[in-house]
Amino acid sequence: MNSVSTQDVRRAIIAALPADTSLQDRAPEPRHVYVPPSHIKALRLENDLVIGGRGVGKTFWGAALREAAIRRMLGESVPDLPEIKVQSGFGEQPEVALYPDAEIFSNLIAERFEPFHVWRAVVWRWASTIVGADYHSAAETWKQIVTRVTADPESFARLLERANHTLLESGRHGLIIFDALDRTSSDWTTMDTIVRDLLRVALALKPFSRLHAKVFLREDQFYNRLVTNFPDSSKLQSSRVELTWAPHDLHGLLWQYLLNAEIQHGDLLRKLYQNTAYSSLAPPVDGIWQLPEKAKREGALQEGLFAALAGAFMGKDRRRGVTYTWVVGHLADARRRTSPRSFIAAIRAAAVDSLDRYPDHLYPLHYESIKRGVQAASAIRVSEMAEDYPWVKGLLDPLSGLNVPCEADFIDERWHSRFGESPKLYEYGKLPPEHVGDGWEGVRRDLITLGIFETMKDGRINMPDLYRVGFGLGRRGGVKPMARDTAS
Repeated sequence: MNSVSTQDVRRAIIAALPADTSLQDRAPEPRHVYVPPSHIKALRLENDLVIGGRGVGKTFWGAALREAAIRRMLGESVPDLPEIKVQSGFGEQPEVALYPDAEIFSNLIAERFEPFHVWRAVVWRWASTIVGADYHSAAETWKQIVTRVTADPESFARLLERANHTLLESGRHGLIIFDALDRTSSDWTTMDTIVRDLLRVALALKPFSRLHAKVFLREDQFYNRLVTNFPDSSKLQSSRVELTWAPHDLHGLLWQYLLNAEIQHGDLLRKLYQNTAYSSLAPPVDGIWQLPEKAKREGALQEGLFAALAGAFMGKDRRRGVTYTWVVGHLADARRRTSPRSFIAAIRAAAVDSLDRYPDHLYPLHYESIKRGVQAASAIRVSEMAEDYPWVKGLLDPLSGLNVPCEADFIDERWHSRFGESPKLYEYGKLPPEHVGDGWEGVRRDLITLGIFETMKDGRINMPDLYRVGFGLGRRGGVKPMARDTAS
């Protein structure tokens, strides 16, 4: 590939990959929908509970299920999807006509309404739209709705029966989606009650053949918590789905984006694919190019496709690492999991850096640019972590400049110097570490649970590059940490 065409490929990669991979109230584009085999279960109506970490697709699939065009596209894999009537039960985007927003929810709980009855009121609103009956006025507040539903359980039960019958007669299914539940509370005790009561309501829909709930939860909202301590919760747990991405899934997603780049960029990247794979692509369906099945699996073809973009090695030979595995590995958390958001962000940043710094390099992605791409993805991940857990950044900032792996005592010394002997003196804000009562050792355990810290066999504390780089810690021979803003 000569230097001019390589620059063109870099521009095409930049155009194909989104600068912001979070939806931010946007509906997913059908051409960017890629379904790993393990995610098909998450889309099936009978599976009410979907668990996943940050950036793995919870909000993406919740938004995708609300789009009729995407449901039709997914209908071959999940036959019931094209014929469902979908509504939000809670989400990032406030829709007060459908569910109380975070402030209203908080006020209802402060007024001693049980979350169980709040969720039943949300389901009441959903069921009433299915039957097309005027069960409430536009001026009615959520406090009034919750009060009425709480006081009249028989009418609620009859409404569900009627909604189920209405859908049965029309040959359709109803689906109500709950996402972004971390926005409902800032303390863990209340959060547990909110999640547990929602799962109770979801379970209550199980007897109805046409009424379905789908609850998307973060891992820390489900595992090691008391949210399933109610009768028959096993019926939900037995069908729960965990959203994960294997390395070959991430590479498949990358090529789904690249093949569907617009105009001349797509032409160039599809030609690159076909020249590398020695095979033609099937014609697009409804304007969407699909990645062949053989390119979705780990193997020589997928590795060769990435080598066409980045070369085979992270340097002159394999001693520096194989690009195909290096990128995914250096974007993994302490539990060896890599999110698609981090992977796509790193590849795009590497293309931007290569375009600027290495115009004459043989491959579109220079290995030094890939390292900077990891830095960029790490910075994004740190920012996301600060949104979810504001206390994490405050606790890790004093560790900047420390080399890992290291003894736990070195970390504790930094914390003692900045915050004092007890972690209880620190202002944690939203969803604080659960084991703060156990001292700094308890805080370390919480950081291990989040996948930020990991304990090595010799007892030392390590931090994966995904977080180490963004938080400014070092490692001999590792990707350099981000330069820290000393003014902040």
